Amino acid sequence: MDLGGGLGHLTYSTLVHPGDTWDEMWASLTRYVPAVKERFAPDRRFGVSLRLSAKSAERLAGSAEERARLKALLDEHDMYLFTVNAFPYGPFKGQRVKELVYEPDWRTDERAGYSMQVADVLAAVAPADVAPSIQSPPLGFKPRVTGPDVVDAYTRQVLKTVAHLVKLRERTGRTVTLALEPEPSCFLELSSEVVDYFERHLYSDASTAALAKQAGLSEPQAHDALRRHLGTVFDICHQAVEYESIAGALGRLKRAGIPVFKLQAAAAIRIPEVTREVVDALRAYDDPVYLHQTVELKNGRMSRFVDLQDAFAAFAQDPGPREWRIHFHVPVFLESLGPLFKTTRPAIEEALRVHKADPVSTQVEIETYTWDVLPDSLKTGDITDYVVRELEWVRGELV
Repeated sequence: MDLGGGLGHLTYSTLVHPGDTWDEMWASLTRYVPAVKERFAPDRRFGVSLRLSAKSAERLAGSAEERARLKALLDEHDMYLFTVNAFPYGPFKGQRVKELVYEPDWRTDERAGYSMQVADVLAAVAPADVAPSIQSPPLGFKPRVTGPDVVDAYTRQVLKTVAHLVKLRERTGRTVTLALEPEPSCFLELSSEVVDYFERHLYSDASTAALAKQAGLSEPQAHDALRRHLGTVFDICHQAVEYESIAGALGRLKRAGIPVFKLQAAAAIRIPEVTREVVDALRAYDDPVYLHQTVELKNGRMSRFVDLQDAFAAFAQDPGPREWRIHFHVPVFLESLGPLFKTTRPAIEEALRVHKADPVSTQVEIETYTWDVLPDSLKTGDITDYVVRELEWVRGELV
């Protein structure tokens, strides 16, 4: 829903629900989202963040009837679509995802084509008073970035997609945005890496000229189009795992002129002091589905581990004192997870204070997609109770 006061549209990510196929996503849209809306915003229009896999996007983009059915459902419940999670291309629930979540990456036609189909769906279904966003991966998994040719391929495919967004705007009048989401262990990881890539590649004179040619624009028009259609998702959890100052990172993006199309409220696990007891307790969070990148601070130096098992092995070899921050999304309203674990909730509070004082985005989304793999001790009530509590907590921090 629109929070008013320039604070933007608040919702939660339907990535938390079953949705690997369009039939699964439809079932989740009809079962869960109206129930959340009825409890959280019974008398207000409620914005929806839609999870679309590549197969779902293909089905919707190819069927005017299916798009009309979606729009009718949203209208029936006084809801509207303003963002799509197009990060996971394929399955995301109930099977091993890990580093496969970044595949196919942004060097491929498959990733670009999928994103274009999502854009077409958004242009057709989102209301005229919003500029809907596409949430997309941080280009690729860092271990697979083997040279500058990979980075050049990322840039070509992103520019091709932006050209599609430009032409879509000319044809429909709708401004759809592409938001790349930095994440640990990926090509775009730190806010400084985001700024470097945008300035040296996406916002470069060469990219401006290339977009102008592809989209039939003048170079000044292409310069503006790049900044209108291309920006970031700022996931607070990811930057907190990296020990970044949240206010500092947001300021860095702002000074570089890189839009934050979506501010994502999410919390990670924080272990102020790692011990053998903590490591044993952490095994309950070491699920086989998602990647849990871990960043360690030890003796003033940072080390990065692609998954929890790697961090466990490093501790076994040298069990000295250290802090860990772990990419495992936990409820945003919790400051601790029992006596041993803390969370990065203070980073969310910091980001929301910055946003409240000087809004950084027109979209705010809660993304705690891990309900199905959370330890039972963290589950109280059902999924609707959990989502509503997260929404109420974030709204309470902002208004």
